[in-house]
Amino acid sequence: MLERERVIVGGMLLLLALVILGFFVHRDPLFPGSLAGGVLGVLAATLMLAPLVYLIIKRVPVLKRRVTKFTSLRTLLSIHIYAGVLAPILGVLHSGHRFESALGIWLTALMLVVAFSGFAGRHLLQRLAATVREDRDMAPQLERLFLDLRTAHMGRTPPADDVMRIADAIADTELEADAAVWLRGVFKRWLACHIVIALILYGLLALHVWTAWYFGIRWLT
Repeated sequence: MLERERVIVGGMLLLLALVILGFFVHRDPLFPGSLAGGVLGVLAATLMLAPLVYLIIKRVPVLKRRVTKFTSLRTLLSIHIYAGVLAPILGVLHSGHRFESALGIWLTALMLVVAFSGFAGRHLLQRLAATVREDRDMAPQLERLFLDLRTAHMGRTPPADDVMRIADAIADTELEADAAVWLRGVFKRWLACHIVIALILYGLLALHVWTAWYFGIRWLT
């Protein structure tokens, strides 16, 4: 995630947090069924499908080859990120800040979990990648510095302080690299949980749309 993108998404998450706080000061049970509430609900549901589309394209080779001829995975990932944060904002507004439906409560809760955990996980992945790159670049430099130190003191014992300083730096680099590898494994497990939670969210979303149609819209047709 680019720095500017991180700032924008972070601002959107802050807005989402402020919208959530509206539950403590505002209640409108009739709003979800109103025209404005319905439009917000449809927009939120539509945006929530964008991350699913990205997930499918990324993991289905045939689709990935065809789609990436017209747009990059990076662009699709950006759409995935922005839609994944904007959808909960619209979804919370659509709810009218009411706690009257167990399905609505679970749906809202999972939207928030997916949105905030997605941002946190993506941020962690970038930090891990940066750490691995830094350690990979630093290790050869430290080794060359150690060899240069031995060469400069050919036939004599290098200063103990210099040797210990370089040795400590090499050890720290190796520890950071090992930690990055371990955290990458943790991230993979987090990603699996993130996907499972998202799939549950889509199941609840489908049930929510069906109940809204069955108990509401179909009586108008």
